[in-house]
Amino acid sequence: MAAKHMSPELLEMVAERFKALSDRARLSLLQALRGGPLTVNELVEATGMGQANVSRHLALLFTNGLVSRERDGVYVRYALADKDVIKLCELVCGRLENELSDRRKVIAGR
Repeated sequence: MAAKHMSPELLEMVAERFKALSDRARLSLLQALRGGPLTVNELVEATGMGQANVSRHLALLFTNGLVSRERDGVYVRYALADKDVIKLCELVCGRLENELSDRRKVIAGR
C-alpha cells in the first residue's frame, strides 16, 4: 500500500486527536464509557475523579469527536462517538503490555 500524503490541515487534526488521547484521565473516561453511555455523576463514580475535572475532560473529548452526548431528562449521557478509538487504544495497550512483560523478564533474569 502506497503512503498517503496528508495535508497540513489533516495533520493538524490528527495531532489534536492524539493530544486528546494523551491524558490518563481522558483515557480513563473512555475506558469507563466502553460499557455504554453514562452521566457525569456515573463517570465521577466510575473513575474517582471530581465532577469539575470529569466535565472539563468530557468537553475536550466532545470537541475532538471522541464522545457524543444526548440529553436524557435532566441528565446528559455521554457515549463513545467512535468505537474505533477503543481499537486504537487496544492496539497500543497490547503492544505496551508485551513491552512491559519483556522488561519484567529481563529484570527477573538479573
